[in-house]
Amino acid sequence: MTSTRKSIHGQWSSRLVFILAATGSAVGLGNIWKFPYIAGENGGGTFVLVYLLCIALIGIPIMMAETMIGRRGRQSPINTMDALSKEEGRSHGWVMLGWMGVVAGFLILSYYSVIAGWALSYIFRTASGAFIGVTTDGVNHIFSELVTDPERLLAWHTIFMVMTMIVVARGVKHGLEKAVRFLMPTLLALLLMTVAYSMTTGHFMEGVRFLFTPGKISGQGVLIAMGHAFFTLSLGMGAIMVYGSYLPRHTSITQASVIIAIADTGVALLAGLAIFPIVFANGLEPGAGPGLIFKTLPIAFGHMEAGTMIGTAFFILLVFAAWTSAISLIEPAVAWLVENQGMNRIYAAVWIGIFTWFLGIGSVLSFNIWSEYTWSVPFLFENKNFFDTLDFVTANLMLPLGGLFIAIFAAWVMHENSTRDELDTYNIIYRIWHFLVKYITPIAVIIVFLNVIGVISL
Repeated sequence: MTSTRKSIHGQWSSRLVFILAATGSAVGLGNIWKFPYIAGENGGGTFVLVYLLCIALIGIPIMMAETMIGRRGRQSPINTMDALSKEEGRSHGWVMLGWMGVVAGFLILSYYSVIAGWALSYIFRTASGAFIGVTTDGVNHIFSELVTDPERLLAWHTIFMVMTMIVVARGVKHGLEKAVRFLMPTLLALLLMTVAYSMTTGHFMEGVRFLFTPGKISGQGVLIAMGHAFFTLSLGMGAIMVYGSYLPRHTSITQASVIIAIADTGVALLAGLAIFPIVFANGLEPGAGPGLIFKTLPIAFGHMEAGTMIGTAFFILLVFAAWTSAISLIEPAVAWLVENQGMNRIYAAVWIGIFTWFLGIGSVLSFNIWSEYTWSVPFLFENKNFFDTLDFVTANLMLPLGGLFIAIFAAWVMHENSTRDELDTYNIIYRIWHFLVKYITPIAVIIVFLNVIGVISL
């Protein structure tokens, strides 16, 4: 069936481009902003080990499944699930899995763009020397001044959304492919440059020991590692599925998925090696939480030699990581509009971009005018504002459910001859994948999900 089905959007010119695109989708704020601070909060070495095991047992099997489904369907996630459920003689209800992924990506991008706007702002603040000799109170004031000004936040949010729309509007060959060919090597170069600087701080080995020396980890830390391993690969949000639909027929999904997982994990570890030596060299706290990037590191950049240059490069790196993820988050919805509403890509990208931008206004206002407006949902969360609610619902509910149903569809719904034909790999590798995605991965995702909603606690 796959050989006779073609994507109307075109396809990647090579396996390398797909790997760059999918890695760009996976490598985002989660790797460079979130991974270092959650590793810091959960003890370093043992957390990293658990995280790596979860990548192998959860992340790679689901990535293979989602890529396989995307390539077999050759359409947007919604239409792919519609086509494959019919092909397999299953319920049309599976199309809701495609809808959930598309909506999740749309919702995530609406607030992701706001955080990316912070990083954009910090490029210019750092380059201007605003952090030279700054104190802790000074950094807190600069950050507070940014997030409490709705007009400034809206401007940066708008700029980032326009950047994203321009790339997606140009299509697979001229937009997505050209962007990832430039952005991913540049991102890696900037990251390696930051690591190289960290090696000169005199605290590099302290950072290495922190990241790789086994220590104590709580049951909650294990669950956090499991959850982050799942989310960092951009699974369950339609991005990998739609990128898989552009994958050439004879490209090995198994090899590509393993390479992407290794690259994504490598970037997260390099981010840790870049950040923690700087943190230790300046006597800062590695478990500083989400403020590690925007409140803690600027102090270090402001007091180090060549800190203005290193800090500016670091925030450019952060923006590039966010940009490559953002174009993958908007692509599933754009692809659906092109397929179902007869729009060309420019109009589709503009319409989805505008709706995403408009929803993002709610996140912008969550940090200032609407900061006191919160609500609670029994058994799920309490006192969350608009931004926190979107973050919780997507990352903790929609994505794990999306990953769970992808695993179920691939292993329990699709016929074995369909999955064998698409994966086209050695029998032993197929058997290992099938066992993991059929039993181990769903159980692990269910455990994470039940922990998130408070049914269980380790």
